[in-house]
Amino acid sequence: MVFLIKNYFLIILYNYTNLKHFYMLDETNKLPTEENSTTPENAIENPETPVNADQEPETSTNEAVDAIEDKIAESSENIEHASEEMLDYNSFSLEDLVAELSKLVKEKPVQSITNNVNKIKSIFNVKFGELIKAEKEKFLKEGGNIVDFHFSNPIKSTYNSILYDYKIKKNKFYADQEKQLQDNLKEKLNLIEELKHLIDNADGASMYKIFKDIQTRWREVGPIPRAKYSDTWRTYHHHVERFYDLLHLNNDLRELDFKHNLEEKLKLVAKAEELAEQDDINVAFKELQVLHKLWKEEVGPIARDKREEVWERFSAATKKVHDKRHEYFKGLKSKFEENVEKKLAVISKIDSYDTSANKTRSDWQKSIKEIEELRNTFFAIGQVPRAKSDQIWKKFKEANRKFNSEKNKFFKEIKKEHLENLNKKKLLIEQAVALKDSEDWDTATDIMKKIQADWKKIGHVPRKYSDKLWKEFKDACNHYFDRLHAKQDEGNKEQIEILNKKKDFIAEIKKALEAKEKITIDTLKEYVDKWQEMGQVSFDMRHIEAKFNKLLEKIGEENKIDKVEVEMVKFGNLINGYLEQKNYRKLDSEQLFIRKKIDETVREIQQLENNISFISNVSEENPLVKNVRNSIDEFKYKLAIWKAKLDYIKQLDY
Repeated sequence: MVFLIKNYFLIILYNYTNLKHFYMLDETNKLPTEENSTTPENAIENPETPVNADQEPETSTNEAVDAIEDKIAESSENIEHASEEMLDYNSFSLEDLVAELSKLVKEKPVQSITNNVNKIKSIFNVKFGELIKAEKEKFLKEGGNIVDFHFSNPIKSTYNSILYDYKIKKNKFYADQEKQLQDNLKEKLNLIEELKHLIDNADGASMYKIFKDIQTRWREVGPIPRAKYSDTWRTYHHHVERFYDLLHLNNDLRELDFKHNLEEKLKLVAKAEELAEQDDINVAFKELQVLHKLWKEEVGPIARDKREEVWERFSAATKKVHDKRHEYFKGLKSKFEENVEKKLAVISKIDSYDTSANKTRSDWQKSIKEIEELRNTFFAIGQVPRAKSDQIWKKFKEANRKFNSEKNKFFKEIKKEHLENLNKKKLLIEQAVALKDSEDWDTATDIMKKIQADWKKIGHVPRKYSDKLWKEFKDACNHYFDRLHAKQDEGNKEQIEILNKKKDFIAEIKKALEAKEKITIDTLKEYVDKWQEMGQVSFDMRHIEAKFNKLLEKIGEENKIDKVEVEMVKFGNLINGYLEQKNYRKLDSEQLFIRKKIDETVREIQQLENNISFISNVSEENPLVKNVRNSIDEFKYKLAIWKAKLDYIKQLDY
């Protein structure tokens, strides 16, 4: 009884001394951790150790301030992490926003999508509001009364349905969480009762084993409601200390436990010192929280003579991590301030963007791409101080609204033009359909060709009509011209027969050439006469004439016939063809062409002869002189051919 009274008195002293500590926890009942505790670890482990305010660890001089700073830092960190994973919802359409919301609610844990859902809600409401505003303006512009305006959109119903599912899912999640916390609290209270029963009914032989089992089960129980954490934790440790007081009866077990706990705490100290040197301060801080939880809840007390030394090492490492973290967020705040200027510079570029030179759709497409690049640059810059965030976002939206207003104005005019083009093309389709079965071939063909030319001059139409209109127009035109070509094919049978004869004649000549038969200039003339006797083919079959002329050239080369004679035979074939067709315009054009070539050739010869006259005291064997002489001879050879062709035409009577 005396022992219990003494122990109770010490507990009262412990609680009284630490009263300030318990009331300096932040208003959200944050879980007590070593980093913001003013109580040395030995004051918790053994109530016999009085608490001295001078023993306060160096991690912070004001726990309330630290708690607030930690919350601000944690909030900033969470926001930064969320922004890394959050998409640029501003560029989404209403349909895309609803699809993304549905995907998040169906596929992601409800507790992890709060920021995303809130962002989508904010952007959806703005965009849907703009849609309603546009529809209302359109309604009023068309003469409607504002009282009669009503706008509904299926996308809104779908959006509301998904939001309802999200709320149901979220409420269920937090209800389950609350139930689990209450179950954990009940289990921990039961463990405290077991511990009390163990102390009140102490059995020296087995009590330590039972105590360790209670400790193990205590650690395995999950979190409990924050409001109950401090009281539950203090009550548990109060009875733990009662147990250790009883354990004085068995010093061997106590020393063994102290030794084990010292080893575990030294490991935690070493890990904390490693974290103090780690570059990634956010990772280090998170891991430090885990170390403090292990220190407080899972590792028991150590011998009195080691407590202060071990705690000081752990506290020093903790302070170093906190100092680095404070510096990190100080630098981050400075970076956020720099981002303000960067974002304002981008906003200025968007606001001053000149669209006055944009006259075509491609001009605007280029501008839209450039503005989108500026928008992406704006979002890529990163965060700004929260106090300036709304102001910058407002300026950003105003700058974009200015550009969008000019863009929408242009595309409204384009839309109007597209509708006019639509009506023009419909009229052309009506004309084409009316003529597609016409038998007046000459008149209808000219009109159909003009309709096709007019169609090409008309610009774009609304995309949803484009394919349908083109199909109707093409079908009508194809129907007419297929009939026309069928009619023409009937009149071309004779031409096709001539073409086939000429093909057979070319094949016959090639066989003679392959057989190495002797072919003279007279033979070539016979070939040409026979070719002319077969008749003339239509213009679209004139390729057969080119094949025949190339064959004549090949015969001349392989049989070493004078090139001038071969050229004149080919020329005679060409001119006789024009005469057969009575194409006198072609004959006149050919004569003018030959005269022009004669003049050009004469000038070339004169120029070369003039050049060579300036070369003095040079042998005729000089390579340069030889080259010029050869060129003069070549041009004289060509001149002779051109003159022969001119004489041939001049002797014709047409």
